Order: sequence, then C-alpha cells, then structure tokens
Amino acid sequence: MNVNFLNCDCNIVNCGRKNMELDLEMLHNAISSSSEDMFVRFYNWSPKCISLGKNQQMEDFYKDMGIDLVRRPTGGRALLHDMELTYCVVSPIKKGESVIQSYKEISDALILGFKKLGIELDYAGEHKGNMRYCMNISCGADVCYKGKKLIGSAQFRSYGYLLQHGSILYDLDFDLVEKIFRQRADRNSIALLNEINPDLTQKELICALKEGFCEKFQTS
Repeated sequence: MNVNFLNCDCNIVNCGRKNMELDLEMLHNAISSSSEDMFVRFYNWSPKCISLGKNQQMEDFYKDMGIDLVRRPTGGRALLHDMELTYCVVSPIKKGESVIQSYKEISDALILGFKKLGIELDYAGEHKGNMRYCMNISCGADVCYKGKKLIGSAQFRSYGYLLQHGSILYDLDFDLVEKIFRQRADRNSIALLNEINPDLTQKELICALKEGFCEKFQTS
C-alpha cells in the first residue's frame, strides 16, 4: 500500500465545516477512483469548534457561547476542538477486517510515530466517565499515555473504504469543557502533550507521525 500525505503543512487551519468537507472529499475521491492507497492529512481548527458524532442528538449540554458547531461523519461523543492536532486517514478496508481491527491498525501507526519522539503510548482498558464528552470515555482501543487518554478517534465506513479521524491534545481548557458539557471533566483520565513534552513542536510531531504511518503501512 502507498501512503499519501495531503496538505500536511504545519499551518493547515480551517473552520469545522471546512475540515469535515475536506475529510469527506478525501474519502469520496478514494471511492470514485477505486484507490488502493492510504491518504493521510493533519490539520488544526479555527475558530475553536464543537463536533457532534454522526448520530448524536443535540443534547442540553450545548449552549451558544460563540463557539463553532459541526457534525462529524463519524460516530462517538462530542469533542471540543481547540488546542490539538487532528489527523484523518482514508483507506480501503482489508477483506474481513472489523472496525476495531482497522481502528487499532491506525492507532498502531500513531503509537509508532510517538515512539520516534521518545513518547511511549499504549492501549488502556475501558473507561466510562462523563458520557457527554469523548475524551472521558475509553473503548479499550484508544491511545493512552500512562493510562490516560491522549488521542480520541472515530471511524466511518462507506463502499469498502474507511475514514478515521482523531484529536491529539496539546492542551485543554477544562473550565470551558465543563461549561459546555455541564459536567465535570475527569482531569485524571486525560493526557496532554504540553505536560508530556512542552518543547515538542507541531512540525516535529507531524514528521514523526508520517514516519509512523510509513513504517506501519508503506509496502512499495
């Protein structure tokens, strides 16, 4: 499989609606061309944005605070996108591969990338905390640092292809999260890159993650 990195400069910033449009465009292009390749892009959000899972109802946690709002094509619970790097992967689905298997394959690439930075990540067990906020929930296949969730991901499948995207947290405004979701954010279950390595630059992170994806998936 060839791994193609699209628009992976360190300064890719869009609003929530545009980011989701670009993710879906990447998926639709792969489907329409019957591509056998993997496509990966990294990006940021501006302004800060709440994304709702595909089937998530507009619950009473959301109050208009001047924060952007968008619905993702993937499932899962709501996220606040602010101080983070987001990745998106589009790939053909291997025959017989389950959602959890492909989810872990991509997570393995992320783990390899972080290992190149001297940061050891792993999978943690299931953790169900604040059910309104994605980062307080772990399905057992989420990428964690010392048992704390660092990367929240979700997947969508269509016509033999998958789209998986996820948030890698640099930092988090816990007070804002609690205002939006109207519940306590479990600070003991969330890892932040600024606490793990405050000197890590986004350029260094993207370069390492690219290496991780190539090591995991590049075969030609």
